[in-house]
Amino acid sequence: MLSVEEARARILEHVAPLGTERVALDAAARRVLAADITSREPIPPFDNSAMDGYALRAEDISAASAESPVSLRLVGEVAAGAEQLPTLSEGEALRIFTGAPVPPSANTVIEQEAVSADDGQVTLVAPVRPGNHIRPKGEDITLGSVVLRRGSELGPAEIGVLATLGYAAVEVSRQPRVAILGTGDELVPPGEPLRPGQIRDSNAYYLAAAVRRAGGIPLALGIVGDDEPALRERLTQAADADLLLTSGGVSVGEHDLVKRVLSELGSIAFWRVRVRPGKPLAFGLLGSTPVLGLPGNPVSAAVTFELFGRPAICRMLGATSIERPLISARLTGATLHRTDRRQYLRCRLATAEGVLMAHPAGNQGSHITTSLVGASGLLIVYEGEGAVHDGDTVPVLLLNDGMPWGV
Repeated sequence: MLSVEEARARILEHVAPLGTERVALDAAARRVLAADITSREPIPPFDNSAMDGYALRAEDISAASAESPVSLRLVGEVAAGAEQLPTLSEGEALRIFTGAPVPPSANTVIEQEAVSADDGQVTLVAPVRPGNHIRPKGEDITLGSVVLRRGSELGPAEIGVLATLGYAAVEVSRQPRVAILGTGDELVPPGEPLRPGQIRDSNAYYLAAAVRRAGGIPLALGIVGDDEPALRERLTQAADADLLLTSGGVSVGEHDLVKRVLSELGSIAFWRVRVRPGKPLAFGLLGSTPVLGLPGNPVSAAVTFELFGRPAICRMLGATSIERPLISARLTGATLHRTDRRQYLRCRLATAEGVLMAHPAGNQGSHITTSLVGASGLLIVYEGEGAVHDGDTVPVLLLNDGMPWGV
């Protein structure tokens, strides 16, 4: 059996970034940049006021004090969006508003609360340093600087920066098309009545949602029973996909046909990984399409997708980071025994007195789908002997791109 690291490395050897496409900025959220973004202009594009107040020359009020106030003539105003800027002379000031361009002849802004204004004059009782309350040109982004790197996922902040820089469209990686096939005579789709011995197919729906969240496009191939010719025909429908995910049919029973048929139509690179849940994991090729054969038990399918399927999709997207964040937390409410397989337990995270706590999410059986609901992470128990005790520090792989708190 392969270790988790060995299996992941073998899978990633067979996946690579896909092509690129140009999309409108309003459709680019959660896409991955295919090229560096270089600033085509400075941001801000001009010196502007950070306050409603008055623009003036600092040297004109260098001697101002409470005992010896200085009054300046108010000669105009500048609002946000102004194109024509007045010129200040010695002893003059301008009314200015937040975001308005600062005239080149002014070198400082004082907030309106710090002056008294009356009868066409503003009076100050203290000096103001040059540059006060002025946002200088290029303070945020300089002309020609690399602002966003290739491989970055575009979230709200990145979208906002692109809009600020004037990008109406952006080059992103093509989303991988991920075919999903459920196998087994016992499976029926949701909405259909169950006959004796049958269960509803939840894996296809879980995996489709997980593929979307990872940035791929799910392609539903439905369910195929334990029938070799039917399975062979259905697998050929995935030939144009960038990745094929199957669930079930990769264990050691007579009805576990996926490995056998895949070996005939393509090749099997490995089968079985030292992981719990998810030991019967297969990986191979169907022509040039990578195939990840996930276990049939729903939690096993979910965990192995996170460990192996999601990184493969992220690699196809050209993402800089293909791994979930790994954090440390304090185990609470359980003693966990080590085995010869690495364990990934669903857990919920919470804080207690500023300490991050990880609490196993109930029954950890590979068929207990409710243990996935509200799980913030996968608590890792590494291979070996002994146990991890309540209060010990444990590694946790964060899930769901967010962090639901509370146990």
